[in-house]
Amino acid sequence: MARGRRRKLHLSKIYTFACGKPSVKDHEQIGQPGFSRVVFCNEPDHYEAKIRNYADNYVRTTKYTIASFLPKSLFEQFRRVANFFFLVTGILSFTDVAPYSAISAILPLTFVIAATMVKEAVEDWHRKQQDIEVNNRKVKVHNGDGTFHDTEWRNLKVGDIVRVEKDQFFPADILLLSSSYEDAACYVETMNLDGETNLKLKQALEATSSLSEDSDFQDFKAVIRCEDPNAHLYTFVGTMELEEQHCPLNPQQLLLRDSKLRNTDYIYGAVIFTGHDTKVIQNSTDAPSKRSKVEKKMDKLIYFLFFVLFVISFIGSIIFGIITKDDLQNGRMKRWYLRPDDTTVFYDPKKAPIAAILHFLTAVMLYTYFIPISLYVSIEIVKVLQSIFINQDIHMYDEETDKPAHARTSNLNEELGQVNTILSDKTGTLTCNSMEFIKFSVAGTAYGRGITEVERAMAKRKGSPLANGVNSNDKAEDAKSGKSLVKGFNFKDERIINGNWVNEPHADVIQGFLRLLAICHTAIPEVDEETGHVSYEAESPDEAAFVIAARELGFEFYKRTQTSISIHELDLVSGKKVERVYDLLNVLEFNSTRKRMSVIVRNQEGKLLLLCKGADSVMFERLDKNSLDFEEDTRNHVNQYADAGLRTLILAYRELDEGEYVEFNKKFIEAKSSVSADREALIDEVTERMERNLVLIGATAVEDKLQHGVPDCIDKLAQAGIKIWVLTGDKMETAINIGFACSLLRQGMKQIIISLETPDIKALEKVEDKAVVTKASKECVLQQITTGKTQVTGSSGAYALIIDGKSLAYALQDDVKNLFLELAIGCASVICCRSSPKQKALVTRLVKLGTGKTTLAIGDGANDVGMLQEADIGIGISGVEGMQAVMSSDVSIAQFQYLQRLLLVHGHWCYRRISTMICYFFYKNIAFGFTLFLYEAHAAFSGQPAYNDWFMTFYNIFFTSLPPIALGVFDQDVSARFCLKFPLLYQEGVQNVLFNWRRILSWMFNGVYSAMIIFFLCIRALDSEAFNSGGKTVGREILGTTMYTCLIWVVNCQMALTINYFTLIQHIFIWGSIALWYLFLIAFGAMSPSISSTAYQVFVEALAPAPTFWFLTLFVVISALVPFYAYSALQMRFYPMYHGMIQWLRLEGQTDDPEYCNMVRQRSIRPQTVGVSARRVARTHR
Repeated sequence: MARGRRRKLHLSKIYTFACGKPSVKDHEQIGQPGFSRVVFCNEPDHYEAKIRNYADNYVRTTKYTIASFLPKSLFEQFRRVANFFFLVTGILSFTDVAPYSAISAILPLTFVIAATMVKEAVEDWHRKQQDIEVNNRKVKVHNGDGTFHDTEWRNLKVGDIVRVEKDQFFPADILLLSSSYEDAACYVETMNLDGETNLKLKQALEATSSLSEDSDFQDFKAVIRCEDPNAHLYTFVGTMELEEQHCPLNPQQLLLRDSKLRNTDYIYGAVIFTGHDTKVIQNSTDAPSKRSKVEKKMDKLIYFLFFVLFVISFIGSIIFGIITKDDLQNGRMKRWYLRPDDTTVFYDPKKAPIAAILHFLTAVMLYTYFIPISLYVSIEIVKVLQSIFINQDIHMYDEETDKPAHARTSNLNEELGQVNTILSDKTGTLTCNSMEFIKFSVAGTAYGRGITEVERAMAKRKGSPLANGVNSNDKAEDAKSGKSLVKGFNFKDERIINGNWVNEPHADVIQGFLRLLAICHTAIPEVDEETGHVSYEAESPDEAAFVIAARELGFEFYKRTQTSISIHELDLVSGKKVERVYDLLNVLEFNSTRKRMSVIVRNQEGKLLLLCKGADSVMFERLDKNSLDFEEDTRNHVNQYADAGLRTLILAYRELDEGEYVEFNKKFIEAKSSVSADREALIDEVTERMERNLVLIGATAVEDKLQHGVPDCIDKLAQAGIKIWVLTGDKMETAINIGFACSLLRQGMKQIIISLETPDIKALEKVEDKAVVTKASKECVLQQITTGKTQVTGSSGAYALIIDGKSLAYALQDDVKNLFLELAIGCASVICCRSSPKQKALVTRLVKLGTGKTTLAIGDGANDVGMLQEADIGIGISGVEGMQAVMSSDVSIAQFQYLQRLLLVHGHWCYRRISTMICYFFYKNIAFGFTLFLYEAHAAFSGQPAYNDWFMTFYNIFFTSLPPIALGVFDQDVSARFCLKFPLLYQEGVQNVLFNWRRILSWMFNGVYSAMIIFFLCIRALDSEAFNSGGKTVGREILGTTMYTCLIWVVNCQMALTINYFTLIQHIFIWGSIALWYLFLIAFGAMSPSISSTAYQVFVEALAPAPTFWFLTLFVVISALVPFYAYSALQMRFYPMYHGMIQWLRLEGQTDDPEYCNMVRQRSIRPQTVGVSARRVARTHR
C-alpha cells in the first residue's frame, strides 16, 4: 500500500552502522545462557517458535483471578495473628466448651473478613478494568500477504510484524525495522518507563530501512538471536540474520512497550518480547513494603493483650480447678446447685485437672473480647478517608502545573506526623530546575550583570548593600517597558546583547563560544509555521537554556537532520545573519560517569571540529597544556559563579585532522557495534582518547532559582524540631551558598567541612598508587570526623556539617559510618555535596537505622528514587525531571513549600487521630472484657458470660464502632492556621508523646477502672434487693443488660470527652450509637425467646419501668467518667501539653499577642538553630 513520499531525516552516520561480518568476540555471548532467544520475523507460527513456548501478549496486573480470589484472599486475611486467633475460637465455639453460641462467635469474624475481602475485590476489579482496556487496544499486524489488519494487543505473538502510527503506544518490545523517515529513524517518548519527558531518537538498521511499504513485508524473512527477557531498560544485545548478513543489534533499535511514538508518522517493527517478558513488565516489581511505627507498636499491643488474655485464663482455670476439687468432700456438696455428685466432666471434682483444662479453653474464648477484632478494618477505613482529605486540600494544589497533592499510599498517614529528619535533594526540590542563562566567561572575561538570589542573600549576610546590577525584578521591569520575556534567558550585559559582542577584543572567541552552544547538544527544534518562532525540545533544562541563549545572542539553531545542524548565525565581517550548515558526524553522549558531551562536526570550510562541554572537574584536566592562556581567570570566574549559587559548565574545542578522525571513527563504530558485555567500556575508552588536548573557550553559568516559599518552609520545619539534610550532586560552593539562601546556614554558624581536596591528598594522588591514596584518604576523613566530633561535643554553638562525595564514600564504610552519624546528629545542618544516587540511598539508610527515628526523603528526579524508597516516607516532587520520583514515592506534591502543610497540619492531625483512636479501641475493649472477667470471677470462674450472646457480638460491630472512625477522620486539637503558626505543636509527634507506653497503659488502666466501677456498682446496687414495685429480684438477664447499658453509655461518653472538635457527624455517631442500643434492645427483646433468649422483653417489662435502672445508669456513667475528666482538667490547667497551651491562647484571645506566643514557643525542647527565625534570634544576640 503506497504511503506517499517518505520524510527525509539522515542520522545514519551517528546512530547506526553498516552491517558486516561480526567478529567471534563480538558475538561470543549469543546462544549462551541468558542469550538464547530466537525470533523468526514474519513467522510467528514457525514450528521452532511453538516449541520454545514464548509468553503471549496478555498482561495481567491483578492480584487475584476468579479461581484464586477466595483461597488467596482468605490466606492473606488469616496471616494476621488476630484473625487466625478468632478463627480458632470460632471453630471451638461449635464444641461444648464454648460459653456462647457458635453463630454469635462466627458473625463478627465473618463481618470483618468480608469487609476486607470486598475492599480487596474492588481494588482488584479496578486493576482488571485497566488490564482489559490495555489488552484490547488495537494495532496493525501483518497478515502474511503484504497487507495489515487491526488486532488486539493480547493477540500479538513473538515474530509478528506490526505497524505503529504516530502518538500510539508500542504494544510489545519491538525491533525497529523502518519508519516514515528515509533513514528509518523515529522519536520515542518514554515517560511511562522512566518518567523522562524528553524525546529519544531511535534508529533502524540500514539493511531494513528500505522496507517502506506494507507490501514490502510479503516476502520478508529474518532471524533474530538476542538476550533473554530481563529488566534492563537501557541494554539490548542481539544479532539479525538477514539474507546471509549478520547485523549486530543494540538498544538503538529496540522500542519498548508502553513508550509512545512521537513526531513520526509510522514505524514498522518485529515483535521481540511479549506480555510479561517485556522489559517494562519485568521492571514492575512491588515497591518496598512500608509500615508506620504506630502500626508496628499496635501489633505489639495486640500481642500484649494476647499475653494478658492467656494469663488471666490460666489463673482463672487454676482457681476453678481448686474450687471444683473441693466441691465434694465426705459427701458434702459446697456448690450443690452444680450437683458435683452427678455432673459432667466440666464440673466433676474427681476430674478437676481435666475440668481446669477445659475451663481454660472456655475462658480463652470468653476473653477474646479483649482483642479489638474490628480495629484493623476501622483503621484502614480511616486512613483511606484521611488520604482523600490530603488529596483534596486546595492549599496544596499548584495552579501553575495543575497538580494537587496525591497520597499514593494510605499506610503512612500517621508517620507524616513523626518525622525527625528530612533528607532533601537540591536541584528541582529546593530549587525550581527551571534554568536561566545569566552569566558566562569567555577568554578570561566575565560577562553578565545579573544578581542571583544567592548573591542577594550573601550581601544580606555580610550586611553590605547590593552591588550595582540587575536585580530579581528585572523581568517585571521588562514587562512594564514592553520587552518580551524569554523563558530560560535572563542575561543582561550591554557589551554582549544586541550584537555588541562583535566589538569586544575577543569577538572571535565569543563567536566560537556561541557557536558551540548552538551546535553541541541533542535538542530538537520545532518551528512555528505561522510565526517562524523556534522552540526546543531538550533533554534537560540546562540544555534548553543554552540553545535559547545562543538564539537570543545571534546564533539560532533552527533545523536538525540526521547528518547536519543548521544555524542562523551573526557574521563577524558583514554584521548580518547568515545560514551555515554543519555536517554532524558523531555525538559522544553525556552520562553521569563522563560528565561531558561532545559532537564532531565538519564546517563549510571542510574543517573537522570536536566541540565539548562538561563539568569543570573533568574538563580542566583535558585541556591542552600549551593553550592555557586564560585558564586561571576562567577558574576564578567558575568559583565566583559557584559562590553565587550558579551551575557551571566548561566549553572547549579541538581541531581534528582527517587521518585521526578516520581511525577514531573506525574504532568508534566497532565499539558501538559490539555486543559484548563491556560495550560501554569500549565506547568510553575510544571517546576518552579523542576528548583530550582541548582548547579552552570559556564557561557558562545558569541559575536554578529557589522555589517559592522554600526559606519560610524550612523555617517552619526547623521550628517543628525537624532536622534537615541536603544531599546534592552540585559543587560544595554552590551547595553552601544555596544553604545560606534558604537559611539552612547562617552567619555565625560554625562550619565543619570534610573534604579530600587537601594539599597532602592531592600530592599523593600524583605520585602514589591507588592503594596508598585510598588508605591515606580514609585516615584523613576519619581524622576530620574525629576532630569535628570533638568540636561539637565541647561547644554549645550551632554547627553545620558539609562533606563532599569523595569523603562521603569513606564516611559510609562500616567502621566509620557510626562515628560520622554521631557527628552529623550533633550538627544543626548537614549538606552532602557531589553525592551519587547510591550515596543518597546509603545516607538515608544510615540515618533511618542509626537513629531509629522516622526519616523522610524528598526529591524530584530519577536519581532520587533509591533515597525515596529507602526512607520511611518518600515524597516525590512532580517537577520538570519527569515522573519517576513521583511514581516511586509515597506522597507526591508539586512544590517543596507544600511540605510544611503536609507535615505540620495533615501529619500532626493524622498522627493524633490514629494514636487516640487506637488507644480508645483498646480502652473500650478492655472495659468490656474486664467486666466479663469480673463477672466470671464473681461466679466462681464457671465460664458463665455476663451478657447475652448477641450483645457481645454487636458490641464492636454496631454500638461502639462508628464514633472512633469519626474521631479518626474529623478530630482536630487545633485548627490548620494554628498548626502552621505554632510549629512546635509538631514535636508531640516527633517525641511520640501521644502513643508511648505511658499513655497507652493509662488508657488501659482507664478501661480497667471503668469496668470495675460498672461491675461493682451494678452488683452492689442490684444484689438481694427488690428491683421493682412487684418485689422482683435481679437475675442474670437484668444484671447483664444493666451492666451492658452502663458500658455503652460510659464508652460513648468517654469518646465525647476525648474529642476536641465536634462536628454534626460525630454527634450523630456518638448519641446515635447509644440510641441504637435502646432500639436494638426493644426490637431484639420482642423476638421469640428461642432467638432473644435472656433478652426477651427484658427492657420493656423489667428495665424501662424501674427507676432504679435509670438512676443507676446515670450514677455509674458519672462515677466512671469523673476521674478522667478531673485528670484532664488538672493537666490542662497546670501541666498543659503543646496543644493545650495553644488551646488556652485561643480561648483567652491571645493568639496574636507576641509576648504570649513567644512564651509558648520557648517551651520547645529543641532549640531552633536553622531557618529565618534562628537567623533573626542570632542577630539580636550579637
